[in-house]
Amino acid sequence: MKQFFKFAFASCLGVFIAILALIMVFGVSATSFASKFNKTAKAKPNSVLRIELNSQIPERTNNVENESFSLEPKDVWGVHDISYAIEQASDDSSIKGILLDMSMLQAGSVTRSEIRESIEKFKESGKFVHAYAKNYSQGAYHLASAADKIFVNPLGGIDFKGYAANIMFYKNMLEKLGIKMQIYYAGDFKGATEPYRLEQLSAKNKQQIREYINDLYNEFIDDIAASRNVAPKELKRIADQYLIRQPADAVSYGLADKVAYFDEVIAAMKAEIGLDDDDKLNVFGLSDYVKGHKRKSDFKVKDRIAVVYAEGTILEGKTNLGSIGDDKYTKLIRKIRNDDKVKALVIRVNSGGGSALASENIWRELELVKKQGIPVIASMGDVAASGGYYIAAAADTIVAESNTITGSIGVFSMIPNVGKLFNEKLGITFDTVLTGNLSAGLYENIFMEHNPLQKEILETSTKTMYNIFLQRVSDGRDMTVDEVHEVAQGRVWSGEKAINNGLVDVLGDLEDAIALAAEAADMDDYNIKEYPIVKDPTQQMIDKLTGQDSDSDKISGMIKSEASELYPYYKELKQLKKMKGVQARMPYILDVY
Repeated sequence: MKQFFKFAFASCLGVFIAILALIMVFGVSATSFASKFNKTAKAKPNSVLRIELNSQIPERTNNVENESFSLEPKDVWGVHDISYAIEQASDDSSIKGILLDMSMLQAGSVTRSEIRESIEKFKESGKFVHAYAKNYSQGAYHLASAADKIFVNPLGGIDFKGYAANIMFYKNMLEKLGIKMQIYYAGDFKGATEPYRLEQLSAKNKQQIREYINDLYNEFIDDIAASRNVAPKELKRIADQYLIRQPADAVSYGLADKVAYFDEVIAAMKAEIGLDDDDKLNVFGLSDYVKGHKRKSDFKVKDRIAVVYAEGTILEGKTNLGSIGDDKYTKLIRKIRNDDKVKALVIRVNSGGGSALASENIWRELELVKKQGIPVIASMGDVAASGGYYIAAAADTIVAESNTITGSIGVFSMIPNVGKLFNEKLGITFDTVLTGNLSAGLYENIFMEHNPLQKEILETSTKTMYNIFLQRVSDGRDMTVDEVHEVAQGRVWSGEKAINNGLVDVLGDLEDAIALAAEAADMDDYNIKEYPIVKDPTQQMIDKLTGQDSDSDKISGMIKSEASELYPYYKELKQLKKMKGVQARMPYILDVY
């Protein structure tokens, strides 16, 4: 009888918890649904728009891998929605200024440049922009330097030291573990596999990294020089000697305007608006402002330009948000191609590449779009390299920013041999019976050294894929294969250099690419339709609770929330695990800061 009551109680408790979970789901869902019909909050007169950029900034709003669980899910605003909202604020009489708060900014060079440009346009309206952070990273300071006034916390500072590229090498660790990476690559500059076969950068890889980070650094310096009225040579001297060691140093050398606490920043903004000390400063958050200032479509206009955001690693099959699965994107582009309302397509690429096969499949769909007479324009974000460049090569015109990282036209194959790890370290041995020399497979057998025939086949397939890559670029860029090979070989370029060697047509942003698409399609009036369609955070949370999000990775969520600085390395290992076949990607984590 005791057991009966025990199981009965457990069953009732389980049902109760399930019902409670459903109530929470539907409660949150109903709240979210109802909120869609509420009027968006409007800024009160004499308001300051507070822009807190303390999380990842994707290209497309909410197009990020989000493994965390929260009863109050928040939107992750995309860079283009943020920029548009800032520009709208310049004409909003209720908004008198902007406060930039970027203590934890996570944004690449192009993303920062776009937001900087929006801030510069906002300043043309005569309104003020103040920046404040407890500590400014170099990226945060780059964006903050566009402000009229920069405030530094008395115990904070500005990290201003020049750019460095740090790469982690795993070769010695793998050898100690008994793991040997069997690597095949095409392209003298294809440094993607170096962390697994070398202990330091090769001379050619170091050369190319030095060149493109110098290009990015010079643009960073030029932007700050123009905003702060400090000569580029002086800024480099300050960085080289690390002269900003205390908050007051930033003021002395002209990089900041005042050492101040946050309450003093509030007082300064009140003074700008003309408020008294006792008056309340109305502060309006970025999230609410973006929600109320999205681009609106004119439904009388039927013609469309499709803007497809391709951001993240290119992978085969179905993938989570923030990555480019060929199944998802080929289906998506096919749908666009068959939509009579779509007159032009812009592919916005922010990717270091991935699977060569997946890149080829997406390239093919873009080629079919062109064959149907629909112009295709590629727009490059922070990175459009390797597989990212592969898909961009299909475009009629390629548009990049001067500080875009692009090129890396090269491929590799990498298969681990963990036989020694299992044999000598764990005491596990393997034997096999084959019906042929390759019955164990090319990529599947990770317990044995490749035999001469396997090596020959993998070397040949890697070189063949490289030649196909060259041909795709040759066809798309109207260059000979030899001309492409001259600037390829896995070499990485800045957008500024890529426009000179034929890999890019014009420098510009996404808006420029859309304008070129409209011109190519001979359109004056059109609506913009953005893809992929991304569910809002509330719906994503409901999918997790109801099990519809089958790809959810709880470990990812834990690492991302508890050890965010380690998350990129964990994500990298996850993606390496999924690697199959020839890769067109930059797999190592290149920290440029």
